[in-house]
Amino acid sequence: MRTLLVTLHSKFIHSSLALPCLAAYCGSDCGELLIREFTVHEPRESILTMLLAEQPDVVAFSVYLWNRRETLDLVGALAVAQPGLRIVLGGPEVSFDGPALFEQHQGATALVRGEGEAPLRALLLAWHRGQSPGKIPRTVLRQGGDLASGPYSPPLAALDLIPSPFELGLADLERGFVYYESSRGCPFRCSFCLSARDNQVRSYAMERIRSDLLLLMQQRVPKVKLVDRTFNYNAVRAREIFNFILEHNRGTHFHFEVAAHLLDEPTLDLLERAPADIFQFEIGVQSTLESTLEAIDRRVNLEKLEDNVRRLRQSGRIHLHLDLVAGLPGDDYAGFLASIDRVIALEPHHLQIEPVKLLPGSPLREQAAELQVRFDPNPPYTVLGTPDLSFSELQRLQDIGRLVDLTYNSGCFATFLRELAAATGSFAAVMDWLAGEWRRRGLFRFPCNRQALFQNLFTIIEGHYEEPSLTRLVERLAYDYACCERVVTKRVPAFFQTSLVPEEQQWVRETVQTRIDQIRGKGVKLQYFAAVFTTTQSASQRTVHLFLYLTQTGEKMQVEEYRFAKAGPLPGQG
Repeated sequence: MRTLLVTLHSKFIHSSLALPCLAAYCGSDCGELLIREFTVHEPRESILTMLLAEQPDVVAFSVYLWNRRETLDLVGALAVAQPGLRIVLGGPEVSFDGPALFEQHQGATALVRGEGEAPLRALLLAWHRGQSPGKIPRTVLRQGGDLASGPYSPPLAALDLIPSPFELGLADLERGFVYYESSRGCPFRCSFCLSARDNQVRSYAMERIRSDLLLLMQQRVPKVKLVDRTFNYNAVRAREIFNFILEHNRGTHFHFEVAAHLLDEPTLDLLERAPADIFQFEIGVQSTLESTLEAIDRRVNLEKLEDNVRRLRQSGRIHLHLDLVAGLPGDDYAGFLASIDRVIALEPHHLQIEPVKLLPGSPLREQAAELQVRFDPNPPYTVLGTPDLSFSELQRLQDIGRLVDLTYNSGCFATFLRELAAATGSFAAVMDWLAGEWRRRGLFRFPCNRQALFQNLFTIIEGHYEEPSLTRLVERLAYDYACCERVVTKRVPAFFQTSLVPEEQQWVRETVQTRIDQIRGKGVKLQYFAAVFTTTQSASQRTVHLFLYLTQTGEKMQVEEYRFAKAGPLPGQG
């Protein structure tokens, strides 16, 4: 019997962790198992052709929020194209479906609920042996015109019963990054998350974790993203893994989801000694409103969280990605803007703002009617209104999130946003105002590259601010542009002042020539740009900023900066 384990990713670079785990647990007893990964962007007809060309007896789909519609469309087409094909559906997106799923999709043969290793193995094993599966725990099976539902059973208590898909060579390590799990479950019960139903945390044995991570590091996988819901639920365990990575790493970057308020002193001390840019922490703040956190059953010490994030930020070792969720019970527009300001004060490297999604099976979805929370009935089940936030306010918050991603998260607008926040009142006020302007001008409708982004911001502030604030804002926008984008002499944006007097031109020529002499023969290409600024010093003073752009094959562009005023050259910032 040949079984295809299939999923559709949102991007090609993504790779599946679920399918290799399923294949590893099912083993050779279940017949031939093949893993096949596609994306939601590929034509259905193309995927259909490739699947049927393998002449499968069973196709088992892993279904998620982002691929439900495309997967179920495939189910119908497969059933028509190959009558008698057994089609199994599993994954978080269908785990809480029932008879209606089978009624709407006649091609579906079986549904696996929750963690799939044990139910899928039992199902495939029975089919492979030519036996009737009967009522397999956590499985719904179509039998003629009836549905046979198996009883509830807990998930695997011992995760080590799942052979390592990495040791078996089942996981794709060639897509740039790899998902990895060292535990399942979460100690918290946040009502918007499916982990609220599984607060018993189970860990793989440390020996297994070390073996897997060592393999990934030896293979020099560029990035490993741990999908543990709360990686540091046990501080001693987390430190042991951190230490092992630091001892054996060969250049792999690691991403963890951590609860910042659970970081203890020994862990913080260890992290302060870690090399920079090895670890990235994603920290779900969600809201800074105590009443909202209580309403979603999220027990967090906000003060401790903030203190630990500040300490991590000050150490400069960890890349910090903080999350806020809009539309949670009790959170209104002003309150959410206050959350943005409170979190941005922690200076995260990345701030993600997303509307809450009412996932099937989550407690929040079950409470939606009682809480008067309205949401889209189609994936991704985004909140559309609450007693405290109208649809238009939620859309405005989504606009703010998109602008934060375009500007703050890009790392290219640091001085401009700081000045704009000072002129407007706060970071959240800036984003709120910009979101309105962006929407009014129709700028959200089309993709926006970096050059266009700078130009749009210039146009907006030019029509809103007056002197002397305007000059300060424009010059900081220009400064940020020159620091992150090579300025081409024939296409200099209008917000630069480039008229240099002879003395300044002579200084530019001499400085450039000196640097050329220093890098001669090193395979480095140098290009440069000079502009005049009047407000970038502590006291207003005409200053020439010279930006040198150094490029080398296979290396990221380096930007060096030198400054010149009539009082003499100023120290470069590099």
